[in-house]
Amino acid sequence: MKKKVLWRFLFIGFTVLIAVIFFLPNTPLFKYMPDWWKKNMPGKGIVLGLDLQGGLHLVFEVEGEKAVESSTERYAILIRETLLKRKFEANVKRNGLNIEISPSRQEIASAIKETYPLLDPVSAEQNLILKISDKEAANIKNNAVDQALETIRNRIDQFGVAEPTIHRQGENEIVVQLPGVKDPKRAIDLVGKTAQLEFKIVDDESPVAAQLPQSVSPGEEENILEQFAEKIPPEDEILFEKKVNKETGVVTKFPILLKKQAALSGNLLSEAKVNLESQYGVDYSVSISFNAEGAKLFEEVTGANVKKRLAIILDNTVYSAPVIQEKIAGGNAQITGSFGMEEAKDLSIVLKAGALPAPLKMLQNVTVGPSLGSDSIEAGKMAGIIGTILVIIFMIFYYKLSGVIADLALLLNILLLLGAMASLNATLTMPGIAGIILAIGMAVDSNVLMFERIRDEIRAGKTPRASVDSGYSKAFWTIFDSHVTTLITAAVLFQFGTGPIKGFAVTLSLGVSINLYTALVGTKSVFDLINSRKEVKKLSI
Repeated sequence: MKKKVLWRFLFIGFTVLIAVIFFLPNTPLFKYMPDWWKKNMPGKGIVLGLDLQGGLHLVFEVEGEKAVESSTERYAILIRETLLKRKFEANVKRNGLNIEISPSRQEIASAIKETYPLLDPVSAEQNLILKISDKEAANIKNNAVDQALETIRNRIDQFGVAEPTIHRQGENEIVVQLPGVKDPKRAIDLVGKTAQLEFKIVDDESPVAAQLPQSVSPGEEENILEQFAEKIPPEDEILFEKKVNKETGVVTKFPILLKKQAALSGNLLSEAKVNLESQYGVDYSVSISFNAEGAKLFEEVTGANVKKRLAIILDNTVYSAPVIQEKIAGGNAQITGSFGMEEAKDLSIVLKAGALPAPLKMLQNVTVGPSLGSDSIEAGKMAGIIGTILVIIFMIFYYKLSGVIADLALLLNILLLLGAMASLNATLTMPGIAGIILAIGMAVDSNVLMFERIRDEIRAGKTPRASVDSGYSKAFWTIFDSHVTTLITAAVLFQFGTGPIKGFAVTLSLGVSINLYTALVGTKSVFDLINSRKEVKKLSI
């Protein structure tokens, strides 16, 4: 019996040691630990959530219609190529979410229906009008939200925010919580930038290119587009290159006529990194490398367009349009512009993480101040301390020595809970603190159930040892059932809840699980140790 109890105490001691090691980074003692300890032992611990340390709370709407519009544009380009290959003479253009083909001919309609089954005919009178089917449009919108979620997560991971919360809300909304962010504007720009990188051939051979003005002032772009709307060939478009005079800060834009179809896109990138362009450290550029497929395509594009200009475009803004002097092998290119260090770094991040499939519309932008967080922490600490002290006093007053044993188990429960949260690098929020306090209450409730059972057995005339064994045995299933039902509730909250609700579910489920261990193993071991030393005639309960 003694040997069995000893092994139980050794195991309890081992779990306490592990909990202390994991929780140590959250204590002032951690900074005094030797370097080998900091290097080899856990060094993160529990992370404070947005409501405790302050930060940024953002809600974005994914503009799914824009994703459908982009898909419609791609279909229009593909249809134009298909008709050219089959030697059909027809004018193909996108009008909003529709594709108009003129003139309307039966053989053209049959060829398109055979090749593009996801397009539905809207009208086939003078012009053949097509649109993406409703089912496919719904799929495109849904996939756009999922892709945006993953892209934002990749960007935030590279940005270096600790323990961000990023999740989908409703049909087309994404919630982003960034604890501890010091520069909200930079974070918002990083998350919201579409980052659609494209390489397009400049159409300098078109007569329209010679008619374009040399430069325009910001704000005149719409006038230029309206002026040349009827003159632009259907396969071309006008975009603007922006340049900033470093001395005066004056912004000038240069209209450029480009092929609408991208020769290469950013989804084939494998690397993007910042380069220092000036010996004085004033200008920066972003070097990009393509994967094997992209490198091969880049070589083919540059080889087929020697002496032509290749525009590098990000989010419909031309960053540069250098002349291709020769075929470029190796799959490397460079984006230059008036970049500062942080701007170039953020550009490299969004390029590596990938482009958003659709633009984001900001619905909510809330900055949580750290003072609110410190107040919440202090209030949570005070509530926890006062609650724990009151419970300890009550247990000692009502159950005497057995109450002291229950209080020790309660302190063990708190220590193991904090250690378990630290081992998971869990994010602690205000609801999480509420979960800890609730778990403390359940820990006491378990001991009350067992102690009342033991009292009943003593009143029935059993010895202290028999009363303890019988009390724990009879209370076990009641305690087990109540804890299991609570765990089921916590699992449902974690599965379907968001942000703080998940934090509450995590702390509650950990507290309940640990409570089963401390109540049924911890206190029982102490009673077994007392009963094994000598014949106890009266139990202080």
